[in-house]
Amino acid sequence: MKFNPASEVVLVVDDTPENLALLHDALDEAGYTVLVATSGESALQSVQRNRPDIILLDALMPGIDGFQVAQHLKKDVATQNIPIIFLTGLSDTENVVSAFSHGVTDYVIKPIKPQEVLARIAAHLQRARQVRQAHGALDRLDQASLTVNRSRGEILWATPLGRELFTKYFGVHYEPALPPEFMRWLQRALQAAREGREFPILVETQEARLHGRIQELDQTDEVLVLMREESEAIIVRSLQQRFSLTIKEAEVVYWMVQGKTNRQIGTILESSHRTIDKHVEHIFEKLGVETRTAAIGIVMKKVKFPAQS
Repeated sequence: MKFNPASEVVLVVDDTPENLALLHDALDEAGYTVLVATSGESALQSVQRNRPDIILLDALMPGIDGFQVAQHLKKDVATQNIPIIFLTGLSDTENVVSAFSHGVTDYVIKPIKPQEVLARIAAHLQRARQVRQAHGALDRLDQASLTVNRSRGEILWATPLGRELFTKYFGVHYEPALPPEFMRWLQRALQAAREGREFPILVETQEARLHGRIQELDQTDEVLVLMREESEAIIVRSLQQRFSLTIKEAEVVYWMVQGKTNRQIGTILESSHRTIDKHVEHIFEKLGVETRTAAIGIVMKKVKFPAQS
């Protein structure tokens, strides 16, 4: 079959030629680009060469079996979001549970019924497209976000800023496995969501806080985690950009909102009282106000400050 990059790519992995032929013909007729592999080893090589949109994976094969292939793919950030449908003759509960614990999306019991397989492929590809669109929107908005599987304790996907903050605050390189402290926070956050309470702080240091809020994705074990970093430096930078202030003026505004007098601000910023007075005059001019109260009111409507303790 001629490779058509415009169609969605299905990788079929099975060591039985009859199954490969049956699925290849059905998928080809339905308009998919079909890749085939007859072993777990060749399947992993194929995924690296031509990233498929979905994988039909035989559970029991000599050498590397389907369980091992799925586990390998789900541990790799580059391939962990590819939907996997198991092709299996194993319908007992233990094997079904094992399949899902290895990151499998769905399963089909042999003997294979092509129409059933096509219906499941279409459903999972539609959901995968919706997830990609949502992820793309978050990427464009520069949101710090993670999608995690709460039962497996793994990251399924993250925006660049999400990966950056995860590495910064948890002191580990970005990888699928979630650290225990994140999992403990996730359990508390899920409980808070069910009870309608405020989400707990994700990480708090002397210099900054990392806030997290969650959104459970319908009918899945997946949770979207939205993160927001809060620190003096970030707020000062936001003030500077939003109100066209100098960095020193933005620092003065920050401490004004914290309730400090000009003399106290001078001590904090190691500047004279007269210098702070001059900065305050310039701030009033730029904000178009005449009083300290009015300046603080305008600023707090535009920039989020941490709650006062």
